[in-house]
Amino acid sequence: MRIKEYYAPTTLDEAYNLFQEELTTIISGGTWLKLLPKAIEKAIDLSKLGLDQVVEKPDTIEIGSMVTLEQLRQHPTLLALADGVIPKAINHIMGVPIRNIATIGGSVAGKFGFSDIITPLLTMGTIIEFSHMPDMSLEDYMAHKKIANDFITKIIIASVPGKAHFKSVKKTSNDFPILNICVSKLEGKYKIAVGARPAGALLAHKAMDFINEQTSITEDIISETATIAMTELTFGTNSRGSNVYRTSIAEVLIKRGLKEVQDAK
Repeated sequence: MRIKEYYAPTTLDEAYNLFQEELTTIISGGTWLKLLPKAIEKAIDLSKLGLDQVVEKPDTIEIGSMVTLEQLRQHPTLLALADGVIPKAINHIMGVPIRNIATIGGSVAGKFGFSDIITPLLTMGTIIEFSHMPDMSLEDYMAHKKIANDFITKIIIASVPGKAHFKSVKKTSNDFPILNICVSKLEGKYKIAVGARPAGALLAHKAMDFINEQTSITEDIISETATIAMTELTFGTNSRGSNVYRTSIAEVLIKRGLKEVQDAK
């Protein structure tokens, strides 16, 4: 990869104004950009904007977009939140050298189908903050094909009581996932997300609505919830696995996840 023009703005307004120009590319950690064969005309480096902090609020945790995945993996509050589901998910992402480069902002902005971090974030009421646009839920952000001329400044997650369970299925520890799932039960409400389908992660809304309407959770309810999830989610085939294989393991993993979080208040 070759960069023709490089900019390191020191204010959000300066970065935003630069990004309005044609042929500009945001550099977060740059982990995946270096794999691009083409040259980048104008690169905007966000590292001087103070977006590398984790700020704890009464009901939320605000994560600057330039915070690295390794910083998050070791953060004491996140290690305690929802059974440490975010650090556990990050443990599945390559190794420490990569996690020291990759940022949370770049990981989310890429909307990668193979992401092991977007899936748990979807189950935690995550909000995306931009430099100038209004805030947006992570789910809505994933559904948008393109966000015009703005960039992520913060990832905001709910800091509420509960449990979450994450599982990523891979051929090797350094491979991309064949499938991943996260099931959470926060403040008494279940959420189910499935990623690496191989498309991007999605919430299983019909399954979530069904289980959250129940007054008691039995084995039959858990099985029915997983079945409903399979009817609303679609799975594809790539070099890592077939749609049949993904469908089979997704149903099993959702059941296991629901059982794991069942006793959360």
